[in-house]
Amino acid sequence: MELSGGEIVVRALQDEGVELVFGYPGGAVLHIYDALFNQDKVRHILVRHEQGAAHAADGYARATGKCGVCLVTSGPGATNAVTGIATAYMDSIPMVILTGQVPTPVIGSDAFQEVDTVGITRPCVKHNFLVKDVHDLAVTIRKAFYIATSGRPGPVVVDIPKDVTDPKVKIPYEYPGAIEMRSYNPVEKGHPGQIRRAVDALLAAKRPMIYTGGGVVLGEASAELTELVRLTGCPITSTLMGLGAYPMSDRQFLGMLGMHGTYEANMAMHECDTLIAIGARFDDRVTGKIEQFCPHAKVVHIDVDPSSISKNVRVDIPIVGQVANVLKDMVRLIRESGRTPEQTALGEWWHQIDAWRARDCLGYDRSSAQIKPQFAVETLYKVTNGDLYLASDVGQHQMFAAQFYPFDKPRRWINSGGLGTMGFGLPAAMGVQLAFPDATVACISGEASILMCIQELATCKQFALPIKVVLLNNGYMGMVRQWQEMFYEGRYSHSYVDALPDFVKVAESFGHVGMRVERPGDLEGAMREAFAMRDRFVFLDVIVDPTENVYPMIEAGKGHHEMHLPPERELA
Repeated sequence: MELSGGEIVVRALQDEGVELVFGYPGGAVLHIYDALFNQDKVRHILVRHEQGAAHAADGYARATGKCGVCLVTSGPGATNAVTGIATAYMDSIPMVILTGQVPTPVIGSDAFQEVDTVGITRPCVKHNFLVKDVHDLAVTIRKAFYIATSGRPGPVVVDIPKDVTDPKVKIPYEYPGAIEMRSYNPVEKGHPGQIRRAVDALLAAKRPMIYTGGGVVLGEASAELTELVRLTGCPITSTLMGLGAYPMSDRQFLGMLGMHGTYEANMAMHECDTLIAIGARFDDRVTGKIEQFCPHAKVVHIDVDPSSISKNVRVDIPIVGQVANVLKDMVRLIRESGRTPEQTALGEWWHQIDAWRARDCLGYDRSSAQIKPQFAVETLYKVTNGDLYLASDVGQHQMFAAQFYPFDKPRRWINSGGLGTMGFGLPAAMGVQLAFPDATVACISGEASILMCIQELATCKQFALPIKVVLLNNGYMGMVRQWQEMFYEGRYSHSYVDALPDFVKVAESFGHVGMRVERPGDLEGAMREAFAMRDRFVFLDVIVDPTENVYPMIEAGKGHHEMHLPPERELA
């Protein structure tokens, strides 16, 4: 079978089992688009901006665990996708990004729509390739998918010059099977001796704490984590990216930790004597001041990426391996030993944690005449019975969702953590809805975030995506305003969002349903009406209290025990 380069790209995607490609055509990729036109196995989703393509592929990958794919043209097509590529890189999301490039003879000549895509993306990809020979195309795409999905996942860019996809040049096609790369061999199993040391440390602890990150979700290790936590009776907390890996409604879960984590989670981290960190990277939003991070704890760190070990926090017992495999080995050793943590000490530890819990750090004014954003998220949970794929943009609404919507399953919370990308929510929700057409999918956003990729309302219309947007509209860039209130003496420099559109009319102009809610008593009814429209995209513009802040909050440079709580619950 002889195929052109463009046909090889499409056939390789078919052989990888790719279902969806998110993209936007342009001159450098027209040969590939022509090959897409002549087949029906890979479905192409036309977005309205390349950033939307990357975010949609990202959302698809986060929800399914499969590799997301997007296809963009050279020059501005590639540069528009960079924000989405960096978003995936920071959160370790498996993606393959196919970018068009100018023909090989004119590379380096500043040809029309030429940029150095390999150079531009090098700092924000797991790997990238420039394919200069059509004979290398199939094996390069195979390598790209292997690298993107193995070890610590991440985005891989394949830059393809237009002449490499020339329909007049055909070569024999054979897609490689297993890939072996001498310089890339991800570790699967953890070291048995280190795992035994970790188990011994956990069972000897008087104040144990389990801290999990996105690696548990990405590593499909939710069942193993749940078994370990329930077997040992230990408290558990999670990063923003790890929410849902362990049921958030369970008593052993203390809530999210870090800058906007709960009082009980942060205090337990500060006072624990043994910390089991699983699939987490100790980023600054979690650790606070490094010198004050878990000052009394022996630290065990389990991660598939050896470069993450002792990168930010020096650990005592490092374990490199796939999280699910390591946790299986830990559970087996604990069961074989017949030991459990010392129950008297563990009981005293839980007594202390319950005292911290009693402070009710997430309390807010439930009698307000204005809709509180916390109330809006709680109402969303009530209306959806917790059975929801929730994509989020970035800001206060994201933190309120993380605090007040308890996810009991992994891959239901779809948000940009590491890069904090405004505009992520709507296109990511598109990727989720296309992956699960019959599922309930919502995007929680703010009026500043939604405007960054609002053109994707057209994509939602074209592909009849029944997403529900829940806009917490406070008229401000809320998190910016909060910082300006707390640390800049109320100088609200350019954080007020002026000249806002009528979002109901905007939604209707794209052919969707628009609704506006201003009173707390009307909110539940409006949400029930919106979610009852199973086959319609509904935009809910919810007007919320513009003065509400996210608490708890840890200032930059402070420790876990130095939190700002709501004013009425502030520490003396």
